[in-house]
Amino acid sequence: MSVLLRVVLDQLITATDPDLAMASGELTRALVQTAPSGCAVGAIVPTGRELELDGLAEVRRLGMGRRELAAAWQLGVTAGVGGGLIHSPTLLAPLARHDRVNDHDQTVVTLWDLLPWEAPDELSRTTVAWHKGMLKRARKHADAIVVPTHAMAQRLEQVTGFSGRTRVIAGAAASDFNVPVDAIGRRRTLGIPETVVALVGDTRPSSALSVAFAAVAASGIDLPLVVLEAGDGQEPAIVDMAEAAGISGTRVHVRADIDAADRAAILDASLLLVAPSRRAAFPWRVVEALTLSVPVVAVASPDHREVIVDGGAVVGDPEDAESDAAALGDAIAQALATGRDLDRLGVLSGDRGRAFSWQVSADRVWQLHADL
Repeated sequence: MSVLLRVVLDQLITATDPDLAMASGELTRALVQTAPSGCAVGAIVPTGRELELDGLAEVRRLGMGRRELAAAWQLGVTAGVGGGLIHSPTLLAPLARHDRVNDHDQTVVTLWDLLPWEAPDELSRTTVAWHKGMLKRARKHADAIVVPTHAMAQRLEQVTGFSGRTRVIAGAAASDFNVPVDAIGRRRTLGIPETVVALVGDTRPSSALSVAFAAVAASGIDLPLVVLEAGDGQEPAIVDMAEAAGISGTRVHVRADIDAADRAAILDASLLLVAPSRRAAFPWRVVEALTLSVPVVAVASPDHREVIVDGGAVVGDPEDAESDAAALGDAIAQALATGRDLDRLGVLSGDRGRAFSWQVSADRVWQLHADL
């Protein structure tokens, strides 16, 4: 009898976050490709559009939409889901009492960031309550909780007291994330110059975009800037933020909610990616930059240190956020001082980027469930 690992794929039916949707699809495809002998992969999905994913042995479609499913599972109502091995690439999972020893039932969930705990004011009360409620259920019923970095595992224990069942499995860029053949045309359509510096952030304080602008101003460079990760309607506020740092708003290009191919096209034109945030979260844009060998300058947060290692310039005092702008500014100026420095950072970036693979992540997920 084969072993069936069922993956919760709500994000592929009704996506609430593009990165979570990408991670859910990529991990599941890799699980199918790396399934050990005698093992197969299935899916648990809410009602909605058809699931487009090859290689699944079973798809169990539940009789409610994603919003209703999230509310029901928050209350512990999991009727119709069934047992066995269940893996969720997010925190949404059917967390209820089960018998792992006698019935061989397992439930594993995943946390990609700790924003509901570290910066709750940046989210709606409903969102914060849902995440905290689901983590409370995970503490009681999950056999393991996956996080992408050891730093986040430590922070999770500090913030929530969750310990003993944490496993570290990193994410990666999409398997097809590369510079598109029409990169130049995409940049022209987006109105992006051919040589830019990319910044990661949005209007939320935890993204520290204002720190990145202050660093650029301090560096003395005079290049166009492109802001990645901005949300719809944030352009005026971001331009104001840049001008407050002494940067002309005409230099700032904000492109909200662009797809992966457009991001790759922008990174292809980027001399540098600047990542200023200290928040406990997997840095998706940094990993994408590493994948394309784009030089990276990042604030020395615990997650940046672990993800980037020696693949970029990780600067600043982890205990002194006030020094971030000055440290980033010096690093930006140094990186752009000579082509040799940029070339060296690009080589380091590409070397580090090869460490992230959904195949490796899938192998570790299979090993996790085998260990349980």
